[in-house]
Amino acid sequence: MFVCLCLILRIAKYASTSVEIQRIYCNFGAPAAYLNMYSSILFMGYIAANRYMRIVRSLETHLLQKVCSTRYICIMTWAVLLGPIFAYIVVFVNTDEQTSAHSGFDCDGFHNNLLRQIYLALQIISFTMFLFVLVFLILFYWLNVQKLRQAQRTMPDHPGNVKLSKSKRNMQVLVVVFCVCFVPYHLMRLPYEFIRPLLHDCTAAQILYILKELTVLLTVLNACLDPLIYFVFCKTFRAQLNLQRFRQSE
Repeated sequence: MFVCLCLILRIAKYASTSVEIQRIYCNFGAPAAYLNMYSSILFMGYIAANRYMRIVRSLETHLLQKVCSTRYICIMTWAVLLGPIFAYIVVFVNTDEQTSAHSGFDCDGFHNNLLRQIYLALQIISFTMFLFVLVFLILFYWLNVQKLRQAQRTMPDHPGNVKLSKSKRNMQVLVVVFCVCFVPYHLMRLPYEFIRPLLHDCTAAQILYILKELTVLLTVLNACLDPLIYFVFCKTFRAQLNLQRFRQSE
């Protein structure tokens, strides 16, 4: 839903020269894109943690893996993400339109000093959140690999090694999707915010902007790869899909 809203407003932004369309995109489209991106990042981190706990505590269900706990985690996640977004939107709506001038590239031309500080703070917090999830994602994958190697050394013919190998493959898919979709954007985004004001050459600024937009395209790719992650990690979904294929073959 957030991706659809963002794409519609983003297309309108580039197709129109209307300042009002630009403001609508900066007010709703851009926040929707950030909301979709960082909710995906956090939930991918939760998936990785859940897979790791299933390996470490294979004979018991951890408190955080219970349905009630996962609901609270989801509610807290959306509250943490929506709070700053709503604050940004409220301040943006109250920005004086007479004193805002669009820069032609990003939404910075609509930002007053307060909104610019809020936006920069959100960028830094978001980047920290991304690094936190990335480190734990790699850590969970590494611990999974170590546990598989240890199991293969001590009990090479144990049936449980097959499950560990599948878990390793699933975590590998998660890490690859995460790195392809989100790492290029964050490698570009924070330096972009600090380097761009120092550029006085319009050509260099435009090239930097295009590179940043290409990394944005990769983040949208995550919406296309989400079904792949769901297929890999959800055994019930795979079973239903195989059942439907079996019925069709009959």
